[in-house]
Amino acid sequence: MIVGAGVLLAAALAFGLVSPALFGAGLIAAVAAGTGFLALRFPAGFSVAWLWTAGLTLEMTFHDLAGPDTFQPVIAVIKGTQIGLAGLCMIRFGPKADPLNPARAFPVMLVTGLVHGLYPHLSTADSVRSMIGSVAPFAFCFCRMPARWAEAMIRATKWAPTIAVLASLPFAAAGIRPLFVDSGGARLAGLGHPAFLAGVCLPAIYACLIQLFRHGRGGDLALLAVNFLILTLTGARAPFVYAVAVTGLSLVSIRSAIFPAGQRLLLILTVLGLLPVLVLLAGGFDEIRLFNVFLHETANLSGRDLLWPSFQDAAARSPWFGWGTGAGNAVVSPQGRVAQNLHTWAAHNEYLRIQVEGGAFGEGLLIVLSAGWAIVHTRGLPAPERRIMRLALLALGLHAITDNVLISTPACVFFAFAAAVFARGDLSAAPE
Repeated sequence: MIVGAGVLLAAALAFGLVSPALFGAGLIAAVAAGTGFLALRFPAGFSVAWLWTAGLTLEMTFHDLAGPDTFQPVIAVIKGTQIGLAGLCMIRFGPKADPLNPARAFPVMLVTGLVHGLYPHLSTADSVRSMIGSVAPFAFCFCRMPARWAEAMIRATKWAPTIAVLASLPFAAAGIRPLFVDSGGARLAGLGHPAFLAGVCLPAIYACLIQLFRHGRGGDLALLAVNFLILTLTGARAPFVYAVAVTGLSLVSIRSAIFPAGQRLLLILTVLGLLPVLVLLAGGFDEIRLFNVFLHETANLSGRDLLWPSFQDAAARSPWFGWGTGAGNAVVSPQGRVAQNLHTWAAHNEYLRIQVEGGAFGEGLLIVLSAGWAIVHTRGLPAPERRIMRLALLALGLHAITDNVLISTPACVFFAFAAAVFARGDLSAAPE
């Protein structure tokens, strides 16, 4: 490949002498070939760089600074890069069938939608693009990853929220983009959206837990606390509840000589001792969104009650096979009153979205594949990691009731992390 890049560079120079218009195209091809060679040579490093970039949720940054027309293209670049890296990893380490992967449900939904008839005003090209975007977060799961790649990705996941916040500080200092946004109270946004940053915090917390039970290092415990602090400041209720549940259940139910019960008991008692203090001080921190919501708006669905009726109606009009992949993006018009008021037209309920796109058949297929995938891949993990990952995947299934957890860029981070954890327990992992 490096020879090919050199040839392309030489060709670009030659074409520039003959026809300057061809020089740019040749130069881009040479740079792409050179980058591809480096990624093939150092897949772990490029994968880590991609994961941290995905964790920044730059689609929101570009949306706010350059306009809404950049939102989908930036997501396409992030997911396209993931697919490209997965392809290079397949070349380097070999492919893996992963027959129970949930991603296999989306091509089926595409086909059933095309046979049945797509949602009104949804084109075949849009449906195919949506199918590719739905499969992309699972791309690394189809590669036989070595232990080195898995270790690097798990470490990178732990640091993703911290890097997202640190990367946003220069923009906030320059007055380009605020660090906090006002949405029912102050919410930490980083470079993206508070809910997206919270979505990145969840796999980071799970990664810290796994490493803590694997190695018992104080640094992982400290980073776990930092990630919880970032998650709290985002003001995202559901991710906070699921993170607390997974962490609490892991601490009280997992046996581990590396992270002994005495240390965990001390940690739990410390947190429980702080709870009364937090309750007393909560009224003074109600400008922070999470405290404000828990104190005053526990039943607030953040506008989801305005979105869901349209999706329920669309699902009822094709209950068995749905309207094909991408239909979830076409139900609510981005120019409509609801979307303009809520600044979103997504379902914020994956079960409802899948009912629209795949009907009862597609949703059932996705649930069965997801359950089988979780059981099979966690079966070979060490006991602590098996318990944590099963709790994390169960939490993901519950979280899907009120959020977009399968196709967003935080979903790309989550499933790349899952692929890394599963690779460590996969006996067929590729050699170094």
